[in-house]
Amino acid sequence: MNIRLFNARILTMEEGRAVFEGECWIKDETILFVGDENDLEQFYKKSPDLCIVWDQEIDCYKNLLMPGFKNAHTHSGMTILRSYADDMPLQNWLFDQVFPIEGKLNGEDVYYLTQLAILEYLTSGITAIFDMYLTPFTIAQACIDMGMRCVQVGSINRFGPDLATIEKEYIELNKLHPLSSYILGFHAEYTCDKELLESVSALAHRYKAPVFTHNSETELEVKECIDRYGMTPTMFLDSLGMFDYGGGGYHCVHMTQEDLELFKKKNLYVVTNPGSNTKLASGIAPINKMLEMEIPIAIGTDGPASNNCLDMFREMFLVTGLAKLREKDASVVSADKVLKMATVHGAHAMGLHRADILATDKLADLIMIDLSQPNMQPIHNIVKNIVYSGSKQNVKMTMIHGKILYQDGKFAAGEKVTELYKKVDEIVERVCHKGISGRN
Repeated sequence: MNIRLFNARILTMEEGRAVFEGECWIKDETILFVGDENDLEQFYKKSPDLCIVWDQEIDCYKNLLMPGFKNAHTHSGMTILRSYADDMPLQNWLFDQVFPIEGKLNGEDVYYLTQLAILEYLTSGITAIFDMYLTPFTIAQACIDMGMRCVQVGSINRFGPDLATIEKEYIELNKLHPLSSYILGFHAEYTCDKELLESVSALAHRYKAPVFTHNSETELEVKECIDRYGMTPTMFLDSLGMFDYGGGGYHCVHMTQEDLELFKKKNLYVVTNPGSNTKLASGIAPINKMLEMEIPIAIGTDGPASNNCLDMFREMFLVTGLAKLREKDASVVSADKVLKMATVHGAHAMGLHRADILATDKLADLIMIDLSQPNMQPIHNIVKNIVYSGSKQNVKMTMIHGKILYQDGKFAAGEKVTELYKKVDEIVERVCHKGISGRN
């Protein structure tokens, strides 16, 4: 499908390129052209015989086109636990509330619960997710059916699955569909035996593949790892060769100087989750220090059970706001750095190098931000408006793989949304053993 987006302000997220007025052309799943009048003139000089029949032309009315946000850490199927298990410390929350409920879920349940999360992602301008959860094949199918780009990460732990299953997922989900990919990973050091971690490391070496995991989320997690192995989780995992081919960690709240130096040396990604870390009282990650050390940082919402909101605008504000509070310095962690975390760095952490910026031959994963809303006025600085005052209400359109999935408050899924809500209600009724209220 050929789509022309014109009369737009455009933020490509290319290094050093400011917002400009121009247009963006989409051919199937790819960006054919993006630029201003001068760029367009040069484009036609290079392709004088080009004739495009547009299937759709959209006047953007000087609203902003930019790359979609990359939610670099989430557990989408945990929508079932939103507002169900709250106001508890992480360890009690996880072992007493989350794991028992998850033990009752089947693959079909996770399929529908994931689709519920996808609807929320679309309203928040999220065009790709880095998902770690149960039943990866039904997650992949849920995303494919909804049009969401999904990179999954292995969640193996001492409760399952086995290593052969993880290897099968790695091989098959990376060739299943253009919207599906898979990166090796495990749940966390504290839910895995040493022998299991050694086998994951061996698998990473076999495929020369990066590995991601929950890392140093709480003080207790770090203390118990030191008690077990005499090292922090970061250093212990590195001693097993876990990060020899890259990867990174989710949360990374309680990091030593040695941990950070290792991340810098091996170019590992930190995926910060400030909303979840705040709600679970896990602490504030040393974001400013990481930036000073040039450690790449991406942003994730974490799951809807621990956040409970899948909102990248809130996460962006918390990244900078909590960093300023932690350092007692209002000048640290600027809006432009945070927006880069939410787009470019997230894409790179997830291996989505064709979905990082708006440029010719990049994937058409983009969003339109409504600048006519009062919270975006006046337009002194669009980037700062997005990070400091932006919200979901400003997402006018979300496009993934060249398809418009959300526009002006409506989902491309249409009437299926109501049926999805009913299906989720049935799952909650069965699994949580109680009725629900609040939706008619």
